[in-house]
This record gives sequence, C-alpha cells and structure tokens, in this order.
Amino acid sequence: MRITAFLLLFLLPVMLIAQPKSASLPGLAVYLEPLKKELIKEWPNNRTINLVFHGHSVPSGYFKTPVVNTMDAYPYQVLRLLKEKYPYAVINVINTAIGGENAESGQKRFETDVLCHKPDILFIDYALNDRGLGLEAAKTAWEKMIAEARKRGIKIFLLTPSPDLSVDLLDSNSDLEQHAKQIRSLANKYQLGLVDSYAQFRAIKVAGGKIEDYMSQINHPNAKGHAVIAKEILKYFID
Repeated sequence: MRITAFLLLFLLPVMLIAQPKSASLPGLAVYLEPLKKELIKEWPNNRTINLVFHGHSVPSGYFKTPVVNTMDAYPYQVLRLLKEKYPYAVINVINTAIGGENAESGQKRFETDVLCHKPDILFIDYALNDRGLGLEAAKTAWEKMIAEARKRGIKIFLLTPSPDLSVDLLDSNSDLEQHAKQIRSLANKYQLGLVDSYAQFRAIKVAGGKIEDYMSQINHPNAKGHAVIAKEILKYFID
C-alpha cells in the first residue's frame, strides 16, 4: 500500500503534465473587458451599448402561448440586472427573435434584421427549434451568422437550449443534448461566449429540483426559468 501511494505521488505530476491541453473558452472575466470599461463611463463620456437577442420564442418572451411576457423574459431580466450593476450606462435591448423560427430562417434575415442594429453584443438562441433542421443544417446556419458578426467585431454569445419537458435532461443521446454539444463546440472553436442554459437546468434536476417549476408550458420557461438563463449571462459582466 505504501509503495503504491509513493508511486502515485511520484507519477501524478508527470501524468498531469503529459495530458494534452484542449482549447478553452474565453475567460468570464476578460471576454467583455473592453465593453465593461464602456459600461462604467459617466456622461458625457459614455455611449449607448446595444445588446441584440436573436432567436426563437424563448428570447421573444412567449410564456404560455399566446401570452408574451416581455419584461420577465431573459433579455429584459438581463437589462434589469445590468442596470443594477452599471447605473451610469445607456443600454439598449433589441429583440430580433421570432417565435417558431429556426436558425436557418434567422440566418436569412441576419443582415437586414440584426446587423442593421450595430450590436455590441449578440446572443443567439435557436437550439430548441433547430431539432427540425438537424445538426448539419443548424451548424451551417450558426456558422454563417457567427462569421458575419465576427467580421464586424461583435461580441457573440451562443446559448444552449432551455428545457423541453418532453425530453429527459439526463439523456445524453437526446436531440437537445446533441444540439447543446454542437453549440459548445462552436463556442470553443471560435472562442465565443457560451451561455450553457442546458447544463444549468440539468444541474437543477440532478440536485433534485423539479424542472416543471421553471416552465410555463412544455417548451417555454416561466420567469423563474428565464432567471436561470439571465444569471448565466450576467457571469460575464462580473469583475
């Protein structure tokens, strides 16, 4: 036993050094550093910061269809939280999301409906509806939007899906999990911000929480569910 323990103590540092290093996402503290400096400026040295939320019914604010609860949807929860932190900032929330849309449709109107607003920060949230597209078509659409936004120096956040009560969050083979993995991979590949909503809701379930308590209907979060997403976004704005 003592020999084994000694060998482990000796070999562990060597094993750790030998592990291949994989690419990592940009750090929470640094990805938005230039914009955080803008957000703390006071008049007359400040400027308007545009946050654009592009996606489907969830960022649109649909709760129990056809009710649209705009002010409790995560884009506006983010705005409220940001204004608590940055009281001198002028922040525009611009919502270009359309209920029922997938990433392919969103990409077709990307230049006319999204880039025209000159986003400082762009949030893309299409995974729930991309299941109908399939992984390959969804990836193509997401990458086209990413490429156009990167050309303009826009900070980009990719969101993994919020829950659908017909899908088991713990099923590693579900279609939602596959789209979540693809989105994580895209964020890693292009070194973008990642809002891993799916992982957060899975953690809630693993801890014994009831996902139904976070939902207004089978595929739309309620205010409590939107708060989970908003808090993940806010991590990037914390020093």
